[in-house]
Amino acid sequence: MRVWFITGASRGFGALIAREALGAGDAVVATARNPKSVEDSLGTHPQLLPLALDVTDDAQAKTAAAAAVDRFGRIDILVNNAGFGLLGAVEEATGDEISRVYATNVFGLLAVTRAVLPYMRRQRSGHVINLSSIGGYAASPGWGVYCSTKFAVEGLTEALAIELKPLGIHATVVEPGFFRTDFLDARSLAVSPNVISDYAETVGAMRNFAAGANHAQPGDPAKLAKAMLNLVNAAEPPVRMPFGSDTVARIEEKNAKVAEELARWRQLSLSTDFTAA
Repeated sequence: MRVWFITGASRGFGALIAREALGAGDAVVATARNPKSVEDSLGTHPQLLPLALDVTDDAQAKTAAAAAVDRFGRIDILVNNAGFGLLGAVEEATGDEISRVYATNVFGLLAVTRAVLPYMRRQRSGHVINLSSIGGYAASPGWGVYCSTKFAVEGLTEALAIELKPLGIHATVVEPGFFRTDFLDARSLAVSPNVISDYAETVGAMRNFAAGANHAQPGDPAKLAKAMLNLVNAAEPPVRMPFGSDTVARIEEKNAKVAEELARWRQLSLSTDFTAA
């Protein structure tokens, strides 16, 4: 029996992954700001421990990790799922909006990871899974601030994968595309009220797209949750795990553009090295 520690587990990907893990015979520590919402979503189960956790609270993150180990003896899989989106141009976003999305998506993820890693290091085993987005690999207009938080998650996970490998611990960043969750609902998405007309063709178009795409996205959340079981069962899991055909297409498109731009500017790039005497 493995022990999962999942943040943001009351709905969306978090709840679906928790349900799959329980169905596989594993134990799940399911956290949310209000643990009653976890019980409402997942019911009761002898191997389910709902816990209160505001990921922006370092002390509460340490308390929750300790409670998980006190109950089940270990933490094998950490799923940093808690987070929310911010839709608006980079210039339109206010300082408060930027601070709030970073507090959850980046600093909250760090707080929980740093609370759990001492137990994984002691075990010399574990798997840290950080939920990013295709927006963490390739940015889009209207999502600049949100994407920047996910770019941070990608960099952190890459470093963790290198640092933790000698200790027997894996790290993977999961990159979903557009999945039919509640991500575009008001509970998961903040939309900056500032609107600058000069961005109508770019950010304005994205606002219109997001309004029409809610619950019509191509990805199936239930299939992603099942795929997560395959991911944690892998002997050598990847550092990056994209999910969704739209994600794969976007990665291939960006990689091709980066390769073309690198080739075009290669000589200028190389010209900045010291010249041998």
